[in-house]
Amino acid sequence: MHTILGAGGPVANALARELQNNNKTIRLVSRREVPAGKNTNWQRADLLNLAELSQAVKGSEVIYLCAGLVYDADVWKAQWPVIMQNVIAVAKENNARLIFFDNVYMYGPVNGPMTEDTLYNPSSKKGKVRAGVADMLMNEVKAGNLRASIARAPDFYGTDSMNSFLDMMVISKYAKKQSAQWIGDVTKKHNFIYIKDAGKAMLLLGQNPDSDNQIWHLPTAPALTGKQFLEMIAAVYNQKPKFMSVGKAMLWLIGLFKKVVMGTVEMYYQYDRDYIFDSSKFEKAFNYKPASYEEGIRELSRTLFKPE
Repeated sequence: MHTILGAGGPVANALARELQNNNKTIRLVSRREVPAGKNTNWQRADLLNLAELSQAVKGSEVIYLCAGLVYDADVWKAQWPVIMQNVIAVAKENNARLIFFDNVYMYGPVNGPMTEDTLYNPSSKKGKVRAGVADMLMNEVKAGNLRASIARAPDFYGTDSMNSFLDMMVISKYAKKQSAQWIGDVTKKHNFIYIKDAGKAMLLLGQNPDSDNQIWHLPTAPALTGKQFLEMIAAVYNQKPKFMSVGKAMLWLIGLFKKVVMGTVEMYYQYDRDYIFDSSKFEKAFNYKPASYEEGIRELSRTLFKPE
């Protein structure tokens, strides 16, 4: 049985669809009920509650940790270590493989490409939390107590949750014939992973035990400049690439009224310099070619973000 912790989120949903398409038996675990499809059942559990979690994952062969917490450093500091400790415990109970969907915050500002060997150098509170839980997991692996891997990805796009910068501030804006917004310097490069590629890549890791006990950067198209993204997306929607730049000071001002926006201020370093995510290890190991940005955006223009 394949168990997804944090069901209902963008990555969890993409993974569930891939597992269903491959006729796997799936258990979705979350605090709130989510729709269950083919070969799928849902189990209520709070990841902070070890007893509930232990009951929910019984019989699991592969556990995917895809949880997302409120975008607040204090919440992350209090809850992420508890969640990771609990998930490690139940993975051991079931002798299950564990795959942790992670971000890149622990790397901090990086000069050059981010690879699986990039040293942790977090400059943010949230980055320090992510570095801590990643070390907690891999220390168990190094000690021989657990079979686990970390699946790391950059910012994603292509979901209906509207939690993605590219979805919310660019794609949906051009779909509505509105001016877009871009955080940071449009001359700097950035990567985004298409949510379908994230789901397919997680499935591949789940199906291949040889991938255990290491870190993987999930398949992501090469970085483009903000200007290239704006022009390409605008062209898909037959719009002029009109946009407004959102700087750190503006984010801070908006954050005075919206706490979730204030949480992005400490991450501004990701947008004022090149942000280059290297996924060549995964692409070579699995012979996988991620969708190009134009392919992904054109598909979204026919499905999720149809032009108005």
